[in-house]
Amino acid sequence: MENRLSLDELTDAVPAERGSSLSGVAAGLARGVCRYFAAADYSCLLEFPLKSGRRADVMALGPSGEIAVVEIKSGPQDFRTDRKWRDYRDFCDDFFFCVGGDFPQTLIPAEVGLIVADRYGAAVIRQGEPHRLAGARRKAVSLRFARLAARRLQATLDPPELRLA
Repeated sequence: MENRLSLDELTDAVPAERGSSLSGVAAGLARGVCRYFAAADYSCLLEFPLKSGRRADVMALGPSGEIAVVEIKSGPQDFRTDRKWRDYRDFCDDFFFCVGGDFPQTLIPAEVGLIVADRYGAAVIRQGEPHRLAGARRKAVSLRFARLAARRLQATLDPPELRLA
């Protein structure tokens, strides 16, 4: 089953909404990005595991099925050491880097989107080059998004640590 989450993915993913591994500056930026997307009628998940083994900091699913991935960069060094960001393009229509207001924006490649955020909100500074997912990939990613969201919700209602064996 292509859209089935492994136990490892679920175990890693469940705490993301309750106690994300994003911390400090990155957690604040994630909050602002999610607020921005929520106002645009998107639904967001943090630390979304992709079939490639990568984990998107924020994945947002829009009202018409459009998919955005946001890679959060807490500072210039975080950006300079990141070699994986190009791998996310295969899983989204729109790819953005999200940075804080004091980040040197000229570091971000012109072909990708740019969001500036703080913990209270965000603004899209520019859209990236257009890239539309193929129908089969869109369906697979959307189903994975829905199933992961439902499992995370279920985990808040019935936390794994409280289940009886």
